[in-house]
Amino acid sequence: MTTGHHQITTPVTADLLRGAPELEQTPTGVRVHRLPAWARAQAADPQLAMAESQPSGVRLAFTTTATRVELRAHAVRFGFRGAPARPLGVFDLVVDGRLAGQASLAEATVVTIDMTTGARETEQGAVGAVEFDGLPDGEKSVELWLPHNETVELVELRTDAPVHPSTERRPVWLHHGSSISQGSNAVRPTGIWPAVAASRGGVDLVNLGFGGSALLDQFTARTMRDTAADLISLKLGINVVNADLMRLRAFGPAVHGFLDTLRDGHPDTPLLVVSPILCPIHEDTPGPGAFDEDALAEGQLRFRATGDPAERAAGKLTLTVIREQLARIVQERAADDPNLHHLDGLELYGHADAAELPLPDRLHPDTATHERIGERFAALAFGPGGPLEPVRG
Repeated sequence: MTTGHHQITTPVTADLLRGAPELEQTPTGVRVHRLPAWARAQAADPQLAMAESQPSGVRLAFTTTATRVELRAHAVRFGFRGAPARPLGVFDLVVDGRLAGQASLAEATVVTIDMTTGARETEQGAVGAVEFDGLPDGEKSVELWLPHNETVELVELRTDAPVHPSTERRPVWLHHGSSISQGSNAVRPTGIWPAVAASRGGVDLVNLGFGGSALLDQFTARTMRDTAADLISLKLGINVVNADLMRLRAFGPAVHGFLDTLRDGHPDTPLLVVSPILCPIHEDTPGPGAFDEDALAEGQLRFRATGDPAERAAGKLTLTVIREQLARIVQERAADDPNLHHLDGLELYGHADAAELPLPDRLHPDTATHERIGERFAALAFGPGGPLEPVRG
């Protein structure tokens, strides 16, 4: 920690971060990873590499009397050629549990992906800063939530008073899911549904929601097995369908194997398996999913299902099939595992919700829907008598 004229510079270290499974030292600073290096090496998948490096759910947590906080950082933003520009990543400043400010980096490295060839073009950007002034006087608890939708290298904090890593401890909730859990289409990191649920439930979130990559991978299961947690949830299904990587014969054993691996490290931890929320394009139509080219021609981003409903007879998966299978698997295993529970995703977002708040791109919820899903999950899972009701003390 170094002091300048009315300014204290603090490097970003692991003790200042929550929800960050691994930090990589770079020439610029530190990059957050939500999967360890050995797991990343086993996948070698550009989609997963992008998703796990986007620090969804990760935040700096400290106490301070500072009235000014500045974070210097370098962002990497991803976009798709021919698609509308994605919104800038947002940093949310939370002071004593209340949202107190928002900011985005003005400059970033931009990676543009050609959806037809997979080719990438990179336009290099520089380190920038997000600044928050006018914080209340006196000692306070501060959380600075990182963007859920862009990769960030963290350089240093600059404040007008010392910062001290937070010592507050809440039950740790470890969650794994798809891009919906990562926060796609939400406009701010504290507005993604797992962050909303964690805030309502009074738990400490570790978010392993990976866009396009909730595929029952064993490296994800082993990462979760080895991560300390008081409460665990899995939200499974949509990526298995829209990636079209698995048939019914493989799906059941893959779910069992994932749960077996989790139980190797967390034999008695409350574990909730959540089936998919409603997604009309994939309810009865298998994948693969694809971009809607007609919508792209009009400057809009939407998705479509390209499978044939008749292929279900040959074992192709739909969301309806997956909900049935997950309910059956959990019911059978729960006979010997009383801490294993099931939640139907339609209780979080179902047909009545879709009529009121349709998925804008036919796949991902908007910000208002993230809020609804998070509030419902908190009530159903963390509420009194819920399967993940936290134990305090």
